[in-house]
Amino acid sequence: MQVFLHILFWVAAVGSVTSSIYCCMVIVAAARFGLRRRREQNVPSDFLPPVSVLKPLHGTEPGMERNFETFFEQQYPEFELLFCARHETDEGLMLAREVGARYPEVDAKFVTCGEPRPKFHNAKVYSLAKLDSVAKNDNYITSDADVRVAPDYLARMVQNLKDPHVGLASCVYLGTAHEGAGLASKLDAVGKSVEMTSGVLVADMIEGTKFALGATMATRRKSFQDVGGFDVLGQFYADDFVLGNRLAAQGTGVLLATHVIRLMVQDSPFWLSFKNQLRWMQSTRRSRPWGHLGTGLTFAIPFGLIGLLWGVLSGNVLLGLLWLSAMIVNRWLQAGAILIVMGDEGWWRGTVIYPLRDFLGWLLWVGSYGGDNFYYRGKVYKMKEGGRVESPD
Repeated sequence: MQVFLHILFWVAAVGSVTSSIYCCMVIVAAARFGLRRRREQNVPSDFLPPVSVLKPLHGTEPGMERNFETFFEQQYPEFELLFCARHETDEGLMLAREVGARYPEVDAKFVTCGEPRPKFHNAKVYSLAKLDSVAKNDNYITSDADVRVAPDYLARMVQNLKDPHVGLASCVYLGTAHEGAGLASKLDAVGKSVEMTSGVLVADMIEGTKFALGATMATRRKSFQDVGGFDVLGQFYADDFVLGNRLAAQGTGVLLATHVIRLMVQDSPFWLSFKNQLRWMQSTRRSRPWGHLGTGLTFAIPFGLIGLLWGVLSGNVLLGLLWLSAMIVNRWLQAGAILIVMGDEGWWRGTVIYPLRDFLGWLLWVGSYGGDNFYYRGKVYKMKEGGRVESPD
């Protein structure tokens, strides 16, 4: 029994130390990002080239109409909105047409690409390839359908391309659950806001940006060509990571923008939300295996619970409770720092529930090592080394 207690103690102690060090790094990275964001917000948006906005679509979901409207309401001198789905009957494409009809002053096009070719497993990239073929401008803003933006979004994102050596800029996002959403969606949303952003800001602080976040990107037509084209990117699940990573490896500038967007999170039952998040964890494990392995030491609540278990079994219940409490405060500090610097007006709500999300994130991390098959849009796929996707079963 004593040996078991020693193991529990040292596992809890090591994990608590590493997660506390990580929390301090997140706070420093958040402060650094906040200062840079404030500085860039005071710089005039004077680089305003013509822009093509590429939006791949597949189906519809609650809140999508408002998402689309925010793109038609952009305060930008010259831009085109390009929407692409697989078929004319796609509900998302039909909704985009309806919204576009209310904004006749905006140059908008609606196209279809058909079903992806064999071995082209990323349907989103297949749609981007079609949009690339009809875009009339060389400066691109790519955006997912669940993104909701402010009127100055285009102007702010495009500033990152002012330097001709920069080939891509992406930004962090506030996960936002719809009003009345359940706890599962709220935990997913705060995970996107805090867990994702924490890792991104720390990585940017330590080694610069060598990746991209695909929710929205400011990039150039040439950037896709420089990494092998859409046929190559279409073989990967995390095409955004591959695009940014390969550009950075070639010496092309890849930036983390300071503009913050909203990523709308659907109200889903817990099992479905868990499966969707697990798919992304599996992708991360394959895209950057060593970094993903080290992520296990950044969680705090699991080690606080192990500390509590040690306290109960060793007769030090109060010390065990203090141990867990310290780890809860650890996560509150991390979440508060990130949400405040990102401008979340309801930051305290996400902060309160983040310790629970931290434990869920650890469960997802553990689950990511359970296999390589994942379910996506009606088919089963296999995640291979480097994040490549194998043919469905």
